[in-house]
Amino acid sequence: MKPGRIRPSQSFARLAALPLLTACSALAISAVAQAQGTHLWKQSQYAQLEHGTPKGIAIASDGRLIPGPQATRVLTTPSTYVWSIASDRAGNVYLGTGTPASVLKVTPDGKSTTLFTSHDMSVQAVGVGPHGSVYAATLPSGKVYKLDPGAAGKTGKTATVVFDPSATSLKPKYVWALAFDAQGRLYVATGAPAAIYRVAPGGKPTLFFRSDEEHIRTIAFEKNGDLIAGTDGSGLIYRINPAGKGYILYDSPKKEITSVAIAPNGSIYAAGTGKKGKNSLPPLPVSGQSSVTATITIIAPGSVQAFNHSTLIPNGSQVYEIPNGDGAPRTIWTDQNDIVYSLKWTPQGLLAATGNRGIVYRILDDGSYADIAHLQAAQITGFADTAKGLYVGTANSGKLYRLSHGPAPEGTYRSKVFDAGLFSQWGRSEVETASGSAGIKMYARAGNIQNPLRSWSQWKQFTPNVGPIGIPPSRFMQWKLVEQPGSSVESVGINYLPVNMPPVIGAIVVAPGTRVPSSQQQQPDQPQQVAITFDTPDSDSSDAQPSQGSDPLPAITDRNFTTVRWMAHDPNGDHLIFSVYYRAKGEQNWQLLKKRVHAHFYSFDSAQLPDGRYRIRVVASDAPSHNPGQGLTTDRISNQFLVDTAPPVVSSMKASLSGASIHASFTATDPLSVITHAEFSIDAGRWHYLSPVGNIADSLTEHFALTAPLPHARHGVQAAANPGEHVIAFRIYDRNHNAVTTRAVVR
Repeated sequence: MKPGRIRPSQSFARLAALPLLTACSALAISAVAQAQGTHLWKQSQYAQLEHGTPKGIAIASDGRLIPGPQATRVLTTPSTYVWSIASDRAGNVYLGTGTPASVLKVTPDGKSTTLFTSHDMSVQAVGVGPHGSVYAATLPSGKVYKLDPGAAGKTGKTATVVFDPSATSLKPKYVWALAFDAQGRLYVATGAPAAIYRVAPGGKPTLFFRSDEEHIRTIAFEKNGDLIAGTDGSGLIYRINPAGKGYILYDSPKKEITSVAIAPNGSIYAAGTGKKGKNSLPPLPVSGQSSVTATITIIAPGSVQAFNHSTLIPNGSQVYEIPNGDGAPRTIWTDQNDIVYSLKWTPQGLLAATGNRGIVYRILDDGSYADIAHLQAAQITGFADTAKGLYVGTANSGKLYRLSHGPAPEGTYRSKVFDAGLFSQWGRSEVETASGSAGIKMYARAGNIQNPLRSWSQWKQFTPNVGPIGIPPSRFMQWKLVEQPGSSVESVGINYLPVNMPPVIGAIVVAPGTRVPSSQQQQPDQPQQVAITFDTPDSDSSDAQPSQGSDPLPAITDRNFTTVRWMAHDPNGDHLIFSVYYRAKGEQNWQLLKKRVHAHFYSFDSAQLPDGRYRIRVVASDAPSHNPGQGLTTDRISNQFLVDTAPPVVSSMKASLSGASIHASFTATDPLSVITHAEFSIDAGRWHYLSPVGNIADSLTEHFALTAPLPHARHGVQAAANPGEHVIAFRIYDRNHNAVTTRAVVR
């Protein structure tokens, strides 16, 4: 048999379509067989645990679950934002809100009254003076009001303006922060331009400090009376003495210092955010009680509205420490996603109020930290401490929470919903704790839909590290931890065994005239290198998992070989082996070409198959990953293709000499493939292309005719013994490049 070519019945590299097994039918096929080995879903890292839901449990940066403060929602305000929060000695809390702009007074028993309202957009800052007076700064007017805390319910009728930017020489546009010194004097941090004004009790505002920055965003007093200020523009931290002389302590890597806090030992902490040289804050719409609507562009990116836009603050936030107030500044905390709005020092560590995930962090000087509270709001904007607890204000929506000073009596943590990917049996838990199982309880539940509220099993308590956890076989599961003070959970793991699923073959392609060498590397003397690729994804496949073998396959042209390749994967990740079969048209039985193929392709000699039409069948098996008899198989059949090794047959050959020309004609027939063209040569000269009669080559039988002039005698060639005799040769090709050569002599 002569070497030939295999031709697909459709275009080269066309994908064969075969619907995949559905999950239900696959489960029915494999009711007993299990996937290779037992898997372990383990959570022991901070990034993993952050996807869960803690209540009264803190997530430490080293991956431990430890008791955290109890968070109690005290109040949901009618406002979208709580911009600022302060407390007095009696334990009352004052909230500065936005949309609508107001100051709310919340008593220790949780009762709320309105102390002040304004036609402005928001109360940007609120503070309590040494003598109990409450001060509120509004935006966009930039005014600061003194309020009577005992006048709750009078909605601002007793409010007195103590700072009006229009009455100052610099006329700043924004007020960002308020602070009081030991003498009870009010300090007002402003922006556009950046300045600090001092207001003595009963006196007028005087300019205390001026900066070439854009804004003074935050201020706080040291014990010795120096004022620490953070700016927006270059992210500077100033120390300003009582005479108003400023000294730059630190030029931070960030654009804006959003908050500063001072520890009893004098250490200064500051939060920085934003990329220097970039201001991407959008215009902020302002609506009041009048019919007029204005638009204000807030330059400082520290406002809550700013962080509703994910592109606003690049690269998250950093927290810096200046040890003892005069040491070398250093970064102790960095987060690429969360934005720090406020800092507060506590004996247990530095607290950071953040957005846009509503998390309170506790940060230690050594750089370790813990997520101690997840609150139901997008941003946490400020702290106010009282004897009853630490109050926290939030935005989106505007709420007030209280965190206990100590750990919660009992905390809970719900893991994220785990998707095993396949119907699975759930085995023993592996729980690592600091003190065994003392102080903890573990629960689990399961379901076959991702939402636990839709017909899951009930929570079932299980004993850590002892026996199966006792939930029904399912695809999804979730565990819950109940933890008491003094305990610490270092990791939680759940063993599971997925049901074995059959392999999936995504597509088959047959590439005629190609061969994949063992080295898959092109050598200089080898034929042209080609790549066998799949044209499009399988349109009938509902399986979203990527199939192996889909990348271009390096091959070389070789008309004596054919390559078949396929895409395949196993849902369980099992190792696969393949068997390749062929079957001729009209036959019932499949014949084996090659078994135990580990690659996703197979090149074979085309001469192995007699001429005719065939299909290829690839069978995938996961048997290498299972006990004998427990493996599963899947097969896929290619489109029909053609094996054609026979050259065309020439008949009715006629040739004659007429003067200086040769006239010739013949008929070429091929049993399987279309005749494409012919070539002719006279007297062993060069070959010339010849089209069939009518020029279109589209049939199994084609007629050829030509009249060609005799060639001139070639220079240097010995004269022929019979110059009147000439030989004309023909080569005729079919579509699969099978060729026949014939000749005729004319005299």
